[in-house]
Amino acid sequence: MTTTAVDRDELATNGRSSLGSIRRGLRLSPELKVGLGGTIVLALIATAGRIVVPIAIQQIIDGGITDQGVDMGFVGQRVAWAALAVVITAATSGWMNYRLARVAETALSGIRIKAFRHIHDLSMLHQASEQRGALVSRVTSDVDEISRFMQWAGLMLLTNIGQALVSLIAMLVYSVQLALVPLLALPLIVLSVRWFQRRLEVAYGIVREKVGNLLGTLAESVVGAPVIRAYGAEAAMRLRLGKVIEEHRASGVEAGSLSSRLSGVAELFSGLVLAGVLVVGTVLAVNGVTTVGTVVAFIFLVQLFVEPVRVLGEAVNEAQNAVAGWRRVLDILDIAPDVADPGDEGVRLPGDSLDARFVSVAFRYPLAGETGLGATGHLALHDVDVHIAARSKVAVVGETGSGKTTFAKLLTRLMDPTEGVVLIGGIDARKIRFDSLRDRVVMVPQEGMLFRGSIGDNVLMGRPEANRDELFEAFTTLGLDDWLAEMGEGMDTPVGERGSALSVGERQLVTLARAAVANPDLLVLDEATSSVDPATEVRISRALAGLTAGRTVITIAHRLSTAEAADRVLVFDGGRLVEDGTHRELVVANGIYTRLYQAWEREK
Repeated sequence: MTTTAVDRDELATNGRSSLGSIRRGLRLSPELKVGLGGTIVLALIATAGRIVVPIAIQQIIDGGITDQGVDMGFVGQRVAWAALAVVITAATSGWMNYRLARVAETALSGIRIKAFRHIHDLSMLHQASEQRGALVSRVTSDVDEISRFMQWAGLMLLTNIGQALVSLIAMLVYSVQLALVPLLALPLIVLSVRWFQRRLEVAYGIVREKVGNLLGTLAESVVGAPVIRAYGAEAAMRLRLGKVIEEHRASGVEAGSLSSRLSGVAELFSGLVLAGVLVVGTVLAVNGVTTVGTVVAFIFLVQLFVEPVRVLGEAVNEAQNAVAGWRRVLDILDIAPDVADPGDEGVRLPGDSLDARFVSVAFRYPLAGETGLGATGHLALHDVDVHIAARSKVAVVGETGSGKTTFAKLLTRLMDPTEGVVLIGGIDARKIRFDSLRDRVVMVPQEGMLFRGSIGDNVLMGRPEANRDELFEAFTTLGLDDWLAEMGEGMDTPVGERGSALSVGERQLVTLARAAVANPDLLVLDEATSSVDPATEVRISRALAGLTAGRTVITIAHRLSTAEAADRVLVFDGGRLVEDGTHRELVVANGIYTRLYQAWEREK
């Protein structure tokens, strides 16, 4: 996409929103304002020190060189003062750099934390609609661009603006006529920079978007490497990667081309201003209006004045990249969580046991750009009314796409219903504080996610405050202490990336132990269908028996042997709860469950 193809309205909108993005970013990161006054003072001292050398040169030429020769005392004094100013300037510049770097990193770490927490607050639906790598890029590379700007280009802009102002004041003091040359060129410089800035903003917005796409595709290719190899899909993945890499390259070239043109224009203006000062200064000196020392000093001052123009291309380049990154971070923070924590206004779950009730519950999956409440997509659940008694064992069955998983996610408040209400312990789930809900209601997914670390580290995630003895007790309660002893390093056995060092069945055992440590009152199990060896299957069955004892348990049953052992069976079909009863009642009812059971019997 070329910049010339970008719609004018989009350019204008983005141009207007740049300052707004920066203002919002500063409001979100008040740490950036800490000590800002002192940093500006240091910047003024550093920039003011730079004009001391041109002033010393002017005084040495006009006052140190006389008809009698060179006044070495006068010259030495001016040189000493200039040297002292250079030392002070260097010291203040270093101090300013340190302060700015420290404040920037402190503030941007805060932005990372806010963005990271907000991503985790977003609903499962929104997270599923975004590439994981694209979400990660908002917290990593986009914030890195802001950091790079704050510590380099931001510092450059701060010091160069001060340098331009101080040198302009000095030029006006020396000669108003000569100062008119750079002043007349200033409007043209500002208009040119503004023209390029608006287009660079759009260009770097595209670059940041392509970076997110690239990271997302790379993450998928790495995580999915076993599947890619198993199906011989290397060529297709290479084509896909090649496409996103080429899109990123093209957007970077377009932005770099604009930036280089801005640098070229800045260099051109710089040369023209300097040439104009030389011509006008020579005429004025010849006519006795000004001195030779003033003209020479003016050349140095003009260079200090136009130097910011020469580096403006790089600074604007970094600034637009940073603004694009900042806007992407703000975009993710602007997304209101579909499933919000009521926080201090919420209530805690009561009692020692929990029941669950669905009252006229319906759920639609949102289309792109929709929120959960305003969703108009596929209707996954229709008018579900059901009560699950405390400490009961309920199996939820149905064909693929019948609504079983949606039912489980609503029950654990990973999503909120489009219509109706879900009650946990008699309380609307939307009014329950997250810390109370997550302590008392736990879902064990079909494929338990393990994180890099040891078995103990992963089990501890169920209750971070648990001690090592409590972890061992959980394994013992589930009858898994013998299995743990067989592992190479026991509790300290590393699980590898995403649990790759363990078998499928062993990963299931770890997730069951994690749930046991959490000690929930209501447990939702998405039964795993992965084949495991007979010994591991016995261990899983034994662990499940220990885990479900004395709790309210809802199992998404893929094997009807689980439904046989349940107190009650809920049958879903087409998003509706069509049958409800015990296994014995439903087998002879000649309904959907009868058909499912007969098919399962034939396949055994």
